[in-house]
Amino acid sequence: MTEHATARTAGSGPSAEHPDAQNPEVDSDDNRRQVLYWRLLARLFDGEEQASLESSSLAVVEDIGLPSALLDPQASVDSVVQRHPELAAEFDGLMVPGPDDDGARDRAAEVRRAALVSKVLLNVFASGSGTVTAGQLTRWQSDAGWLERALGCRPGELRGGRAGAKAAGRGAGPAGAGGPGTTPDLSRLIPAIGPELGAIEADLVKRMHLREVLADPTLAAQLTPSMSLIEQLLRDKSNLSGVALANAKSLIRRFVDEVAEVLRTQVEKATVGALDRSIPPKRVFRNLDLDRTIWKNLTNWSPEDERLYVDRLYYRHTARKTTPQRLIVVVDQSGSMLDSMVNCTVLASIFAGLPKVDVHLIAYDTRAIDLTPWVHDPFETLLRTNLGGGNDGPVAMAMARPKITEPRNTVMVWISDFYEFNRSQPLFEGIEAVHRSGVKFIPVGSVTSSGRQEVNPWFRERFKALGTPVVSGHISKLVHELKTFLA
Repeated sequence: MTEHATARTAGSGPSAEHPDAQNPEVDSDDNRRQVLYWRLLARLFDGEEQASLESSSLAVVEDIGLPSALLDPQASVDSVVQRHPELAAEFDGLMVPGPDDDGARDRAAEVRRAALVSKVLLNVFASGSGTVTAGQLTRWQSDAGWLERALGCRPGELRGGRAGAKAAGRGAGPAGAGGPGTTPDLSRLIPAIGPELGAIEADLVKRMHLREVLADPTLAAQLTPSMSLIEQLLRDKSNLSGVALANAKSLIRRFVDEVAEVLRTQVEKATVGALDRSIPPKRVFRNLDLDRTIWKNLTNWSPEDERLYVDRLYYRHTARKTTPQRLIVVVDQSGSMLDSMVNCTVLASIFAGLPKVDVHLIAYDTRAIDLTPWVHDPFETLLRTNLGGGNDGPVAMAMARPKITEPRNTVMVWISDFYEFNRSQPLFEGIEAVHRSGVKFIPVGSVTSSGRQEVNPWFRERFKALGTPVVSGHISKLVHELKTFLA
């Protein structure tokens, strides 16, 4: 296929099967574009260079007046733009669909775009393997910024997960890349590409000396907080000091603040408590019940004046009953549950800020630690965690049970995969006793944004028989369960 494409690119006669067979120039442009995209796919899925595709692509790039550096995997987009400043404007919005005048295609422009798109995609997604240096990470971050600019976003916008509807809306073009010359539908691509960029960056950080990055304030400031990065920071925090420790704390706080912003919105979507009709409604305009006011005063309608005379206004009740509630969150802090640990500390701090909700937080592996004194500050809570490898639920239960003073007004959330260290039966017996005392017990397999979870089948079946099935791991489901109980 490559030889065929190369031959046709070199100017072989038109094929009768090609829709533009009567136009050799169009046929040549289409095949040039295909050569560049075949090279892109080959390099993405196989790091080995294919000589025929490389030589064909070089001929295409030079023929259309672009620098050969576009095909050099070691050259960053920054370096290409520095040598050829005129290309900067072409990279900006490169992958954003533009106006299509009368449906006409500029095939020569498509070939040029294919060369530029291939460069930025390969530099970002062909991240290689092995040890990564600080310089390589910096170069990748710069190239990722150019990809974001090509998608119509600001550098860092997608990696931080903050690409707004405006950015996505700019990509509302042809759906997918199904036909020649079409551009991907960015309204669907942008929300999906951010996590992928974050995952690649986290992998690069994992492959380099993290302490080297943290010791450089400029380089550390360019890191995008992600769950995998936070895990590394929490595991290594005892070995950090000075500037490196300060930068690590800054990254953790940035991540915690971003998670808190999302969770706080979910918590605030529903109100807490039932309406308290024993309290007279406040007589303010925002509480005015117009429908009821009109209905109750219909007898005062004057046909002669064509007016409704109102002698009484009716207002809605807004005050809500709130009973003091105790929320006890027990979370497994073994390494496999880090995602849950971060989300739970943030979620606990949000509920701790609600009126008349007394929140207690316990983390455990083979030992248990009471984090309640720091529950209002998830950042400080995380710094006090110690990610371990074992599970000893009965130790955590021994710490949690004395906190139960009024079972009927207590909810206990237990987040774990429930793979215990040879002590499954004692933990379940403790949970069963708590549940039968009147405590609302909520077992959760995990608390993640994806909802993926893995739970010990032995526990899953017994929780189901107990009438307390394991809650889906998606964090929004746990928020709903807690809001229902506290209402």
